[in-house]
Amino acid sequence: MSEKFMEKAQIFSQEQIADGIYSMWLCAGQIAKAARPGQFVSVYSKDKSRLLPRPVSLCEIDREKGKIRLVYRVAGAGTEEFSRCTAGDTLELLGPLGNGFPLERCPAGKRAFLIGGGIGIPPMVQLAAELEGEVLTVVGYRDETFLAEELSRRGSFFFATESGRAGTKGNVLDCIRENHLEADVIYACGPAPMLRALKTYAAENGMECWVSMEERMACGIGACLACVCRSKEIDSHSQVHNKRICKDGPVFRADEIEI
Repeated sequence: MSEKFMEKAQIFSQEQIADGIYSMWLCAGQIAKAARPGQFVSVYSKDKSRLLPRPVSLCEIDREKGKIRLVYRVAGAGTEEFSRCTAGDTLELLGPLGNGFPLERCPAGKRAFLIGGGIGIPPMVQLAAELEGEVLTVVGYRDETFLAEELSRRGSFFFATESGRAGTKGNVLDCIRENHLEADVIYACGPAPMLRALKTYAAENGMECWVSMEERMACGIGACLACVCRSKEIDSHSQVHNKRICKDGPVFRADEIEI
């Protein structure tokens, strides 16, 4: 696991890219240098009444320029505060946190499904840029699309919408079947129903599947045990069949946990 840093990061730019979805680039040199696809940062509110930070996954990492990109949905008072920030403002970040995706599972000559749903789509952007194998990105939206241009530049891109407004009508598995897609390994991030369906699909097709769990996190470093999932192994910290999503994850092999 990479070293963690507390940084006072200056916002380089921010824009709204879809209804309730914002894209923010921040100057955070230490975090950018250490970060890997699938990790996240904890973003602290300036309102001292909000003690807990908000976990936000890394969408893009520019190590050369020392910048990171966060794409997040406004879901409460904390993220609404972040959405009002403008270039030049600063935010306190802790990161990079979590274990990230295992890039070595898709070397050159292999093909990977990168599957994202909703706000689980952003981590796929950096992952697609760093995998050596062939990338087939399949994402699911409710209706309005975002990050489609970035993802389409990094391999083959397919998408579904629940409304049927564009792409395949339905979900990501409908999209895979409609386009007769095949791969060797799955990397996925999104809502639990999607991850459960992908776990079943992978087992039925003899595929390796890695999932990034979306859960409400508190401390972000594994101390409070507020974000846990059931696992096959006994956790060394809690001595129960739990994994701490913020520290042991957020990425797990699908067949090792309950979703």
